[in-house]
Amino acid sequence: MSDNDDDAYMMEEGDDFEYEDEDDAEEEGDAGLENTYYTAKSVKEDDPDQAIKKLEALVDQETEKGDWGFKALKQLTKITFKLHRFEESLGYYKRLLPYTKSAVTRNYAEKSINSILDYVSASSDIDTALMQKFYDETNQSLAEAKNERLSMKTNLKLAKLWLDRKEYGLLSKIIRDLHASVKPEDPDSDTVDNSRGTLLLEILAMEIQMYTETKNNKKLREIYDQTLQVKSAIPHPRIMGAIRECGGKMHMSEREWAKALNDFFEAFKNYDEAGSPQRTQVLKYLVLANMLMGSEVDPFDSQETKPYKNDRQIQAMTALVSAYQRREVHEAEKIIRENRATIMDDPFIREHIDDVLRSLRTQWILDIIKPYTRIEIAYLARQLSISLDEVEDILVALILDGKIRGQIDQVTGKLELDTQNSIDSKRYASLSKWADSLGRLHSSVIAKSAQSGPGAERTMGGFPAFSGGDAGMLQFGSMGGW
Repeated sequence: MSDNDDDAYMMEEGDDFEYEDEDDAEEEGDAGLENTYYTAKSVKEDDPDQAIKKLEALVDQETEKGDWGFKALKQLTKITFKLHRFEESLGYYKRLLPYTKSAVTRNYAEKSINSILDYVSASSDIDTALMQKFYDETNQSLAEAKNERLSMKTNLKLAKLWLDRKEYGLLSKIIRDLHASVKPEDPDSDTVDNSRGTLLLEILAMEIQMYTETKNNKKLREIYDQTLQVKSAIPHPRIMGAIRECGGKMHMSEREWAKALNDFFEAFKNYDEAGSPQRTQVLKYLVLANMLMGSEVDPFDSQETKPYKNDRQIQAMTALVSAYQRREVHEAEKIIRENRATIMDDPFIREHIDDVLRSLRTQWILDIIKPYTRIEIAYLARQLSISLDEVEDILVALILDGKIRGQIDQVTGKLELDTQNSIDSKRYASLSKWADSLGRLHSSVIAKSAQSGPGAERTMGGFPAFSGGDAGMLQFGSMGGW
C-alpha cells in the first residue's frame, strides 16, 4: 500500500470518525431530553411547578418537533389541568396538536388525543364553554390533517359527554353534524352506505337516549322505529342495549307492558353480552314490566336471567315479584320501604312503582269485597293505609271497567254493590230458586198426604217432611251465607 493509499485510508477513517461523533452528539441530545422528561415526571406530584419548568425547558431545547417535545406537552396539558389552570392547559394542548402531523406516528397521536380528551371530559369542574374549546381545537387540527375517522370518533365522544351532562342543546347540534356526515353520497337515495350503518346506529342510540330523558315521546317513537330499519350494521351490543332499553321505557310510558317486557329482555341480553353493569338495572325494569303485565311467569325462569336471581342488587325485586304473585299488598309495601336504595332510588322505577302498588291494591279490594253487598270505604282505606280519595279512585276505575257493579254512596261513605249482577249473587239466586222449588214440592207432598188420610206418614224421600211454615225459613243471607 502506497503512502497516498494510506493517506486516503486515514482520511476515510477520519471521515467515519467525524460522522460517528455527530451521531453520538444526537444520541447525547436525545438522552438529555429523555433525562429531563423523566426527572420532571418524577416530581410532578410533589412539585408540579418544578415539573412544569423542566418540561417547558425540554420543549425549548428541542430544535425540531419530535417525540420528547410531544410527550412533554402532553404532560404539561395534564399537569396544569389537574391544577385547575384550564386556560393554561388549553394553551399547551394547542401547542401539542401540530406535533401530531409529523413528529409522532399517526397511531400514537390518535391514542394521545383520545387520552387527553378522556382526561379532560372526566372533570366536572371545567365549564362547558372551555370544554367545547378543547374539542373545537381538536376538530380543527383533524380537519387540516384530513383525518375524518378520528374526527368522527371525537364528535361521538363529545356527543356522549353532552348526553351525560344533560346539555341537550349542544347535543342536538352535534347530532345534526354527525347525521350530515353519514348521509348517502347520492342525495336522492334513502339508503345508508353499508360501511356507515354501524356508525348511524351509534348516533341514533345517543339521540334516542336524549329523547328518552327529555320525555319527547313523539320523536322517541320516530327514532326508535328508524333504528329497527337499519339492517346494514353490526353494532356493538352495548349500543343495541341502549336502544332497546329506551324502547322499553317508551312502551312503559304508553302502558304497553308486554312490548316493554320484550324490549327490556333484549336490552338485558345485549348488555350482558357486552359485560355492561347496566344489565342489572335493566333486569329490574324487566321485572317491573313483568309485574305490571300481570304475568304469572317468573321472570327469572329463563336461561339468561336465572344466574342473576340471587344477585344482591336484584334480591329485593325478586322478593317483590313473589309478593306480587301472592297478592300480598302489605308485604310488597314492606319490601319497598326496606329496600329504597335498590328500588326507589331509581327515578324510572319510582315513576312506575305506584302502578304496581295500585294493581296490588285493586286486586286486594276485589278479593275483600266479594261477600259483601255494602262496605265502608274508610275501612278499606285503613286496611290499605292510603287515603279515602285513593280508595275511591280505585273503586271508580273498577266500576267503569265493569269489574264490579255498584255505586259509591258519598253521604254514607259506603260502596253499595249490585248483587243481582255479581257472579256469586247469581249463584245464590239459583240456590234460592232451588229452595223455593223444594218448598213447593214439600207443600205438594203434604197436600197429597192429607188427601190419603189422617194416618199417612209425613215423609219426603225418607226424611221427615217440613211444615209449610218451615219452608219459608229456608233463604240466603245478603252476605253470601245461609
